[in-house]
Amino acid sequence: MIWNEVGEDQSEREKVLLELEEECLEVYRRKVDRANMSRARLHQELAESEAEFTRLLLSLGERSLPGRPEKMSGTIKQQLDSITPALREMRLRKEERVNQFRAVQGQIQKISAEIAGQSEYDDSITNVKVNENDLSLKKLEEYQNELQRLHNEKNNRLQQVEKYIAAVHNLSATLGMESSMIITKVHPSLNELCGISKNISDGILAKLNSTVESLQEEKQKRLEKLHQLGKALKNLWSLMDTSYGDRYLFSHVIDQLSVSSAEVSDPGSLTLDIIQQAEAEVKRLDQLKASKMKELFLKKQNELEEICNKSHMEVPSRSEMENILNLINTGEIDYAELLMSIDEQISRAKEEASSRKSIMEKVEKWILARDEERWLEEYSMDENRYSVSRGAHRNLRRAERARVTVNKIPALVDSLIAKTKSWEEERRKVFLYDEVPLLAMLEEYNLSRQEREEEKLRQRMKKVQSQVVVEQENFTTSRPSTSNRRLSNKSLNGGFGNASPLNRRLSLSIQQLGSNGKNSVALGTSFIKEGKKEQGKRIFPRPNFTSQLRDETASVVSTFSGPLSP
Repeated sequence: MIWNEVGEDQSEREKVLLELEEECLEVYRRKVDRANMSRARLHQELAESEAEFTRLLLSLGERSLPGRPEKMSGTIKQQLDSITPALREMRLRKEERVNQFRAVQGQIQKISAEIAGQSEYDDSITNVKVNENDLSLKKLEEYQNELQRLHNEKNNRLQQVEKYIAAVHNLSATLGMESSMIITKVHPSLNELCGISKNISDGILAKLNSTVESLQEEKQKRLEKLHQLGKALKNLWSLMDTSYGDRYLFSHVIDQLSVSSAEVSDPGSLTLDIIQQAEAEVKRLDQLKASKMKELFLKKQNELEEICNKSHMEVPSRSEMENILNLINTGEIDYAELLMSIDEQISRAKEEASSRKSIMEKVEKWILARDEERWLEEYSMDENRYSVSRGAHRNLRRAERARVTVNKIPALVDSLIAKTKSWEEERRKVFLYDEVPLLAMLEEYNLSRQEREEEKLRQRMKKVQSQVVVEQENFTTSRPSTSNRRLSNKSLNGGFGNASPLNRRLSLSIQQLGSNGKNSVALGTSFIKEGKKEQGKRIFPRPNFTSQLRDETASVVSTFSGPLSP
């Protein structure tokens, strides 16, 4: 209509229409392209969503999401609307799983850093890198197992550290050291006062182990030193006969002699002060040892001499003892061996004195009996013994007791000789009594006694024979009456007191021996000299002469019967 009014020509109209048609086609094409692009974008979003969903499923280790169909239907937008909630849920799950992984991995890194001994560690979770391609529960469980293993290792290391620290405390207390300084020197974190977590690295454990070993070595060295000092103290105490009060001050040192290093745990038992005090005491006792040893040696020497004198045994020579004292003064003798030697001598002397006891008892009885025999001989020679005088009845009673005692002397001497011979055979040595052989003394006594008996018998026979001659001259015509016979017996008895003593050397020696048995060496010098000369000799009586005298005596006694005792 416009063109008609205007009067456009047909060619111009066709041209405009062609342009309009081209413009419309262009707009259509643009619309179609835009629609295609929108569809393609929706397809891409759907594909990306499905791909992301699938990737999340794979990373989380899940096969599918519950409530979502395996195959989707409907338009693209409908499909997008159906996958979007599932995708949102999977993203939330992923974020939660990542946080779990980050927390576990953060703990693992932190404990690993503690075990590695890293003093400074940034435990921020943002520094933990999580592998989002594998967020499966299986992987998470592996990390959790690793974390549990690290926890166990950390606990074990902490226990080892505590054990080492406790050992350091105990050893330091025993040795008298400051444990906190030793522990801080190993690492400051080990001191509880620092307020930081303990370093449990391999290096710290190695240092703690080395520290404990060094303390144990020091403990062993000090204990060995204390053992040496304790033994030295015991030896010095034994040598010097130290009193209990002085020993008690160092009883704690002696108590350590019987224990091992593992058994010593009392605080302050191995301090340097104790060792220094023990060393000072040993040094002090060493300085006093010489003078004290001399005093102790003299004391033991007196004890030995007392034992020997009491049992009348041979006493060690004075010159030998003086030589030992000179060696003590110069310090050229081992005091322990010296005391051990003299203690052995005392022990042997006591043992020998014990073996001589039964013999010595019989010797004492023999000496007392010999005193009674000597008194009885003197009493028998007294012409006024039967006179009425003051004390005469007491002498008579003593004479009767003395006769009983004297009659037992031969059996006593025989028993003493038998015991002495048995003792000498068993010991293979001579039984000495105040340096004189006892057997020689006994045999000489037997000989002297036999000679006295023989002399008495000869005097008695001579007296009897002279009396018989007188009686025969006075009473040749008549038989002797009973009163005459008693008179003859009285004369016979009176003749016994006129026997002169023989062998004055032996008599003098034995009288001196009987008068003072303990000091017989000083009183019986002549007897000792004669006993030494006759040592080892056996003295036998003359059997022919004795038998002849016995026969003559028997004939005389058979002729004149009556009491013969004084």
